[in-house]
Amino acid sequence: MSLLDKFRSHAEPHAASVPRRAAEPAAAPRNIRNSNGLKDFLWLLGEVQHGQLLDFGTVWQSTVSFFTERRFKVYTADLLRTWRDFLAEDERRRIAAARRPGGEVQPPDYAGLAEAFIAANLAYEPGTFRAVLAWDLFDYLPEVVSRRIVDQLFELLQPGGVVLAMFHSRLPDTFHRYRVLDEQHIEVLNAPPLLPPLRVFQNREILSLFERFRSSKTYVGRDQLREGLFAK
Repeated sequence: MSLLDKFRSHAEPHAASVPRRAAEPAAAPRNIRNSNGLKDFLWLLGEVQHGQLLDFGTVWQSTVSFFTERRFKVYTADLLRTWRDFLAEDERRRIAAARRPGGEVQPPDYAGLAEAFIAANLAYEPGTFRAVLAWDLFDYLPEVVSRRIVDQLFELLQPGGVVLAMFHSRLPDTFHRYRVLDEQHIEVLNAPPLLPPLRVFQNREILSLFERFRSSKTYVGRDQLREGLFAK
């Protein structure tokens, strides 16, 4: 071996000694759904200038920006998270009452809880809002609470105001959040569950829930998620 070959053999590292970067896991595909309900929701709002919108989901900058660019003022009320915390506080009170002499744990009074919950979280002036994004909130609430919230929405909406809601056609295995991407697309994101789903609404039950509204339309998707559009 020549001197040059010896130099090269010491200067170049062995292939086995070169650390290799671990392959990065492939990014999960985004779940983006085509939303005819959103398209018609926006069409009904097309003539509105400087309206106010109430979003019952978590805060997403993409959703807020989408509507503020259309001159809407966006209010966000994560009602399902707030309802979960509201239930937990009520349970603590009922357990504390049961520890008193002669006490026992009473079942939750959902009708009374609904009134207190609305007074604490939906105390807006009548006719405040032009639009509401309810998402799949009602699948996770007791029926008496859902009905009371829908009644309150009817009062909070201006004449011609609209609600966009979603309903699962079977109990979902995964909890989802939703955000608006553009005029016809919503991204569905997996999220840690807040509460278990309580029911699957049949179409006639959806129409009954929104019976005070002057018009309604439902859209059946291929992903076991129905959209409902309801106009006051």
